[in-house]
Amino acid sequence: MSKKGKFSKPDTILAVAGRDPDNNFGIVNPPVYHASTILFPTVEKLNHRVPFEGVSYGRNGTPTQFALEEAFAELEGAHRCVAVQSGLAAVTGGITGFLKAGDHMLVTDSAYGPTRKYANTFLQRFGVETTYYDPLIGAGIANLMRPNTKVVFVESPGSQTFEVQDIPAIAAVAHKSGATVVMDNTWATPLFFRPFDKGVDVVVHAATKYVVGHSDAMLGLINCRDRATFETVKNTCMTLGFHAAPDDVYLCLRGLRSMGVRLRQHEKSGLDIARWLKTRPEVDKVLHPALPDCPGHAHFKRDFRGSSGLFAFTLKGEWSDEAEARMLDGLGIFGMGYSWGGYESLMIPAHPGQFRTAVPWNERTRIYRVHIGLEDVEDLRQDLADGLDRLKANA
Repeated sequence: MSKKGKFSKPDTILAVAGRDPDNNFGIVNPPVYHASTILFPTVEKLNHRVPFEGVSYGRNGTPTQFALEEAFAELEGAHRCVAVQSGLAAVTGGITGFLKAGDHMLVTDSAYGPTRKYANTFLQRFGVETTYYDPLIGAGIANLMRPNTKVVFVESPGSQTFEVQDIPAIAAVAHKSGATVVMDNTWATPLFFRPFDKGVDVVVHAATKYVVGHSDAMLGLINCRDRATFETVKNTCMTLGFHAAPDDVYLCLRGLRSMGVRLRQHEKSGLDIARWLKTRPEVDKVLHPALPDCPGHAHFKRDFRGSSGLFAFTLKGEWSDEAEARMLDGLGIFGMGYSWGGYESLMIPAHPGQFRTAVPWNERTRIYRVHIGLEDVEDLRQDLADGLDRLKANA
């Protein structure tokens, strides 16, 4: 018997939602269904399929995919969820159906880099104009709304620079103009931020990160507020051929069950390292939404239930490429690699100035994006301390 809707506490939802042992021979975890062709026993059933319901063709979903979608929709309080093949597919699948040639979209200046590329290339070629806005604009976004503004895209905290947006104020303005609000909620997950409670219409996640949690699967999830937004998103994803691979869906379901425990540890260790970095003489700023000096921290205190393990810091002064290499190349625990949200700690250099347009970022100011994994926090501190010491060596 499905447990959908019976329990409301997030940790319980993580453990029980999307499971149906009674219809799977008592099996605890939903089995992996590999499928393309689905057979129909009669012409009647072949010709009278209910849109978006049941199994009709492998690309449109299998019981494994439906189990994940049901669980994640329940976790975030969505009407329905759509699973796709990557976080970027979630972004593009969550936006495209609400736009047509001649429309205008507003995107936060702190958006994920590939989101900007999608807007600046694909959408631009098809006649959609994008304007980037200050992440801290709040209700002032009213000054940028146009009659043809159809989508307002928010990401909070922002990618790389971690500004926290005033989502309720932005959503209220967007809805007055009839625009759809789409949010990237990957950083906080539904456990730490509830977008539908703040006026968001469509919520996208790179499930590759905290939901999967083990850096071994690519997946995106799109949660929809109501039936109309779900039908728009699902039709768009089906038309574009978006499809979540069954083995990745299975790994995501497995990761979902432990996400609450993992995320609380990421939060605890991340705050420990962020506060310690503030004491280091080499560090200029620590960009962590839970710290008082992070831009938009007041919105974080008002709207968020917690923080994850991803943040950034900058260094005082200017350092050569050679000094940076000394710091990073010798790290013993922190790896250098893209993505984040897995059990392992990561650190990479980044240059926000190459992307920002609405709010310029000093081209010479590098940030170091840090993801704090599940290793012992004392070992992580020591690894970073050794790296900062190498930075200064022979300076």
